[in-house]
Amino acid sequence: MMDMNDIRVGTLVKIDGQPYVCLWSDFMRTAQRKPVRRTKLKNLINGNVLEQTFKHGDKIEEADVERTKASYLYSDETGAHFMDNTSYEQVTVAKEMVEAQLHFMKDGNEYTLVNFEGKPITVELPKKVEFKVTETSDVVRGDTTGAVLKDATIETGYVMRVPQFIKQGDIIRINTETEEYTERVTE
Repeated sequence: MMDMNDIRVGTLVKIDGQPYVCLWSDFMRTAQRKPVRRTKLKNLINGNVLEQTFKHGDKIEEADVERTKASYLYSDETGAHFMDNTSYEQVTVAKEMVEAQLHFMKDGNEYTLVNFEGKPITVELPKKVEFKVTETSDVVRGDTTGAVLKDATIETGYVMRVPQFIKQGDIIRINTETEEYTERVTE
């Protein structure tokens, strides 16, 4: 069991039998009242966000999750399919659990599966990933302002905004949390 002081961004808690991850946490103390910790928690099963306030003395149950390494195989209408790296069994994560992450997953790459009560519920992506730019538009001649961005398609088919100096065939590094371009990779 944890108390309100143990909850930080990224902490996994169990509320009403469901696993949640803390997205935001703020400790508040006012002159007349007891201190409280306000949080925003994301349900790892259905993706709903819950705003929860914890008071001093509240006991919070820690979510019992297990992390395993698995290689991404492919995705279809049922979900994302992985091969567990220790048992070599095929594991499927429901599409609604990983839909937002699919555009940053490459076949054959290793990812961390988060399992709750023996079932995979989500995938943890590395903070930064590298992809080859397969298609990009040309820069408009004369448009020389510093922060001009253009559309680029990466090898998974995802279209994102990149600086104008990025060309087709370049390898770029992307922050998976912000879903933004971070830098061009030089070989």
